[in-house]
Amino acid sequence: MSHRLYIPGPITVSEGTFRAMTQGMIGHRSKDFVTLYRSLQPGLQRLAGTTDPVYLSTSSSWGIMEGALRNVVAKKVLCCMNGAFSDKWLDVARRAGKEVGGLRFDWGKPVDPAAVRTELANGQYDAITFIHSETSTGTLSPLAEIMAVVREFPDVISIVDTVSSFSTVPIDKDALGIDVLITGSQKALALPPGLSFLSVSERARARATTLQGRGYYFDFLEFHANHEKGMTPSTPAISLIYALQHQLAQIEAEGIKTRYARHLRLNEKVRSWGKTRGFSLFPEEKYGTRGLTCFANTLNADLEAVNAALKSRFNCVIDGGYGKLKGKTFRISNMGDETDETIDTLINALDTVFSELGA
Repeated sequence: MSHRLYIPGPITVSEGTFRAMTQGMIGHRSKDFVTLYRSLQPGLQRLAGTTDPVYLSTSSSWGIMEGALRNVVAKKVLCCMNGAFSDKWLDVARRAGKEVGGLRFDWGKPVDPAAVRTELANGQYDAITFIHSETSTGTLSPLAEIMAVVREFPDVISIVDTVSSFSTVPIDKDALGIDVLITGSQKALALPPGLSFLSVSERARARATTLQGRGYYFDFLEFHANHEKGMTPSTPAISLIYALQHQLAQIEAEGIKTRYARHLRLNEKVRSWGKTRGFSLFPEEKYGTRGLTCFANTLNADLEAVNAALKSRFNCVIDGGYGKLKGKTFRISNMGDETDETIDTLINALDTVFSELGA
């Protein structure tokens, strides 16, 4: 039995999206595919705030995150670390054979622009990675302020993970000067896992031309050469791309600003529920991300028992904490296609379960 997923991803996929995936197969080198691919660009570019292409990759976002390192890091990369996934980027950079420095912050704290400035000022780095919305802790770092600092260092290429913020809050890639913007299908876009997206600036592509060892599958130059023909470098997940086409049409119909407002409203609703029950946000409130909420388990609730009851009685599931925060925090998603009705349904179920468990 499938449960409604209020976890930070994958999230619940609508019946309409699943139906879109059942369209007849087409060749990925056909005119039909070129038409499909090119039809997606305006919507993706609007969500990313860019006039640069948005490439499609049949992979998880980690594929293009690793690929970005291979495309732009010549000297040394600075990995800003404030949670499980940003911490992992340091390990990925090392495994890719790159010189790397780690700028660490406590889990639940945002990336500090002043600390970024101090570290970049030593002149060692030609790239930086950070996560806009650190999904493991529900922490939203100040994107505009960080990028203002990065722009002070013109030799530093920025690689920004927007996996759990993309389409929940405004992101203006070009105005901010982001070089490589990365996101994935299974979070706020409410698609099945397996598709990721990257938008690459001209100067990042220029850096890629100077580097050996880019490989093939995630080579920026291959992405761009195929993009100009309305194609992807390798055989893509065409069914997922049909689903993406459907979701972009839904977003357009709703209106991007209305979508942002809906995510904010639903996020505030979840936060308000938690406060009423006596839970506090794990990050400082002003740095809480808007597609999900990470609560500190201040009441020491038995989160495994909570989820067992939610699954068996209400056919839904939340997240009981990630990594070293398992059991110490819990996360609730309001991303994608969630509505006031679906969030209210979850809150009512949570109230019942927590009350019965004495929390």
